[in-house]
Amino acid sequence: MKTNVEIMSRKAMNILIESGFPKNTAVISFYDPKDGRGGARLKEYNPINYNGICDCVFTVGIHDIDIEILGEYGLTYETYFPEVEELADFIYTVVEQGMDIICQCEYGQSRSAACAAAIKEHFEKSGIEVFADYRYYPNQLIFNKLRDALSSWKQKKQK
Repeated sequence: MKTNVEIMSRKAMNILIESGFPKNTAVISFYDPKDGRGGARLKEYNPINYNGICDCVFTVGIHDIDIEILGEYGLTYETYFPEVEELADFIYTVVEQGMDIICQCEYGQSRSAACAAAIKEHFEKSGIEVFADYRYYPNQLIFNKLRDALSSWKQKKQK
């Protein structure tokens, strides 16, 4: 299955929305959860509202953190990113419908890049392209959790 997967920052997405959002495109939007860990910035922060812009959106409030500090957030590998199975289902649905995917996060470098890399790796074995691109710093936790969930989804479907 060939699906166009793009990585965007919040700023780039807002520009795209103003210039005309592309048809047949789904969005996976990562945002910073409002749990007090983001300081003053999060008091005014809201995720992008895609209502009336795109009907096929999956939003995930998740911290952009590494495995070494999961405990500081009261999380374990197993409890980090609990939406991952639902996201895998969403991805398979939009890929089967022939839709393009935009992975978006605040800066378009870590969470969205990890998501795009996992999708590209799973469907085309080309996720390394994202890791090799100096513009991105894919979040290892998100990449591995999503890659595993996509593989599990495929195995369940084949049974």
